[in-house]
Amino acid sequence: MLHYIIQTVVFQLLFLLTYDLFLKKETFFNINRLYLLVTPILSLLIPLIKIDSVQQALPEAYTMTLPTIFLGEATGQTAPQSVQAFDWSWLAYAGMVISLLFFAFRLYKIWRLKKTGELYTFPNFKQVVVKEKELAFSFFDHIFLGAATFKKDHDHIIQHEMIHVKQKHSYDLLFFELLRIVFWFNPMIYVYQKRISELHEFIADSVMTKSVKKKQYCEHLLQEVFQTQNISFINQFFNHSLIKKRIVMLQKSKSKQIFKLKYLLLLPLVMVMMVYTSCTQEAIAQQEETVVEGKSTAAAKSDVMAKIEELRESIAAKGNMTEEEEKALTALFVLINKDGLESQYVDWVKDELDIPFGVIEEVPVFPGCEDATDKKKCFEQNISAFVGKNFDVKMASGLGLEGKQRIMVQFRIKADGTVSKIKARAPHPKLEDEATRVVSILPTMEPGKAKGKKVSVIYSLPIVFALE
Repeated sequence: MLHYIIQTVVFQLLFLLTYDLFLKKETFFNINRLYLLVTPILSLLIPLIKIDSVQQALPEAYTMTLPTIFLGEATGQTAPQSVQAFDWSWLAYAGMVISLLFFAFRLYKIWRLKKTGELYTFPNFKQVVVKEKELAFSFFDHIFLGAATFKKDHDHIIQHEMIHVKQKHSYDLLFFELLRIVFWFNPMIYVYQKRISELHEFIADSVMTKSVKKKQYCEHLLQEVFQTQNISFINQFFNHSLIKKRIVMLQKSKSKQIFKLKYLLLLPLVMVMMVYTSCTQEAIAQQEETVVEGKSTAAAKSDVMAKIEELRESIAAKGNMTEEEEKALTALFVLINKDGLESQYVDWVKDELDIPFGVIEEVPVFPGCEDATDKKKCFEQNISAFVGKNFDVKMASGLGLEGKQRIMVQFRIKADGTVSKIKARAPHPKLEDEATRVVSILPTMEPGKAKGKKVSVIYSLPIVFALE
């Protein structure tokens, strides 16, 4: 979930940078409005989209690394346990509730203004005159004016706010307000809301100057000073921080149509994001070093030809092979054969096949997880609990070790569900022996499946052993 949130924030930042650098100063206001409404939604959807062709072009991971198990020793007593990550969900929900309360309070302020003001109904809008010194803003089809403002020449204010009403700008602001409630921790949403609010004023100003001279309209902006409500989802006629920007935009010449090509920047930007999200963590992880053997994947590949030559010479010198050697060679043949798992030899060598974890259709199932909604998560939790319960932490006493000791274990769940080919690496041989012992007594499981056939699956299990 955290990875998804980070991706969303980064994508929104890229969209906003593109807007500020290339699009913000153009007079294509309605297109910019669409851009600001669509791109935050795209940023939420793109991390969920995976391009199959990109995923297929990446090598599959052979080994599945399980979550790290932490074991500890305290005051002479053994206390094996699997440390769970801190659950931040309660904080996210608490923030949503607080944001919702603030939103409700701001709605209440508008409701109070409506109740305490004088309501005048017109064909296309409702005018509310409130007992405030000076005030001017719109919310949906309601235009709020302070009593002092109402006494002045306020026709141009009504015309300006009517543009907000007709173009339904309040819906845009309410949309971002709802995003702020759900993603209250995301600073990009607040920036988006500020950008759309600025754009609304540019739109209203551009429409107004079609019937009013720019010079006269700019004078109105400079002369009028209104008290504004600190509410993020209303369209305020006069916002002090926006005066300079609005006047600069009013003086700007209409953008040339050729500049609309700038919006094509969105296409490569979105494609790059989609390619990035399609590169899953599993695909990236396999480029790292193989933890048990101590060799990187790239280094292992460089030895392939040499090993094939050694194998050829060994077979030629020996003249015959044992059944185990024959099975290993047949398994290699199956993996490189075009028939793959459809080969007639699969059943004979199924326990020798190292099937990439990325193509496993059904993961191995720990006993008791058969009906679990998320079998993979249930498997991980049970492995952690099993190791934490059965690992003898007392045996580490007297080994001369201090602090955290990292143990790496690799094992295979065969096609019959049993565990085999256990390899362990640790700072001390006794820790390796104990890790091997615990993994060897894992219960028989339902094996993994690929293309409907039971296959063996390789797992890596990191264990961190803390000593006082």
